[in-house]
Amino acid sequence: MKSLEIIIRKILLNLLIFFKRKDNQNDKLDTSEYLNILLIRLNRIGDALVTTPLLYELKKNLNCKITVLASSYNYFIFDNSLLTDEVIVFNKKLQRISTLIKHINKNKYDVIIDLHDDVSTTVSYLIAFSKCKYKIGFQKGTEKLYTTTIAKLDPSKHHIIERMMEFTKPFNISYNPTKINIIYSPKPDSIIIVDSYIEKHFPVNNFLLGINISAGSDARFWGIKNYKDLISSLSNYGINTVLLCLERDLKYAWEIAGRDIPIFYRNSFDEFAAMISKLNFLITPDTSIVHIASAFQVPLFGLYVKYNTNDVVWFPYKSDYEVIITNEPTIKNINSNLVKEKLTPFFEKYFYEYKSK
Repeated sequence: MKSLEIIIRKILLNLLIFFKRKDNQNDKLDTSEYLNILLIRLNRIGDALVTTPLLYELKKNLNCKITVLASSYNYFIFDNSLLTDEVIVFNKKLQRISTLIKHINKNKYDVIIDLHDDVSTTVSYLIAFSKCKYKIGFQKGTEKLYTTTIAKLDPSKHHIIERMMEFTKPFNISYNPTKINIIYSPKPDSIIIVDSYIEKHFPVNNFLLGINISAGSDARFWGIKNYKDLISSLSNYGINTVLLCLERDLKYAWEIAGRDIPIFYRNSFDEFAAMISKLNFLITPDTSIVHIASAFQVPLFGLYVKYNTNDVVWFPYKSDYEVIITNEPTIKNINSNLVKEKLTPFFEKYFYEYKSK
């Protein structure tokens, strides 16, 4: 039933685009006036985090109000006065698109920006029926819906953040590419919780290694034996090691950690992020906390899947990193000896740097 609904919505969208009169095209906006701007970024946490550098530059350089329309999964990423003035949460299961369109038109936005790389049926409807002078989006086959379109940088050569930053062009904003980074600030309560945890489990201050085993799918779980072997190979360095996971992965974490390694498990993303900010080094599969490591420039060793795509992986934009990328649909078959061989010199670079201080 759900798949039939999706097919019908796509057919209706194609008809809408076919019959819609093309809006007047505008290359540059008049930024001398106050602008009421709505940016739309639904879907996942990682999708939200990679838009934060763009939001920061818009807020810093324009006389404007910034509102983000977010999903119920990622809205909290935008709760930062450096990035936004208001966040609207859209829950597709509970809200009708028509109700949201009325809300958008009631707020009289000057600019609407569709931040999605690919065509979203929901977002396309919102753009099509909004009464807004400027509508901005990527060139992706729905150009009729926008007044201004942005050419997409080649995803096989450019990081997702670089592609997002192309949205500064209609506003004629110049920025220093070497200065942009993910922006996320854990709340003070989360910092206190993490500080207390570290003090309790690691009374002796030492190099703190975090090993995260949780990601968005089973395809990105490396395996109990692999993680146990990895922890064993690092035990001779005399470091503090904490195993990170979501509560749903505790059964794996207990087997991996045994009695020697403390487990930090949280479903609170903010507390998870606070812990990342305290690490000296992070080992993780590809997941949203990669971007948190970037925000705090924590060195990172990552395990990535690059299956059936040529796109650049979403590596940590500002952290020093080393990765192993598999072309298989899962990281389970990444050889543990290969990991140790590539990890050791990279890890030791930061470990001995820490010890020399």
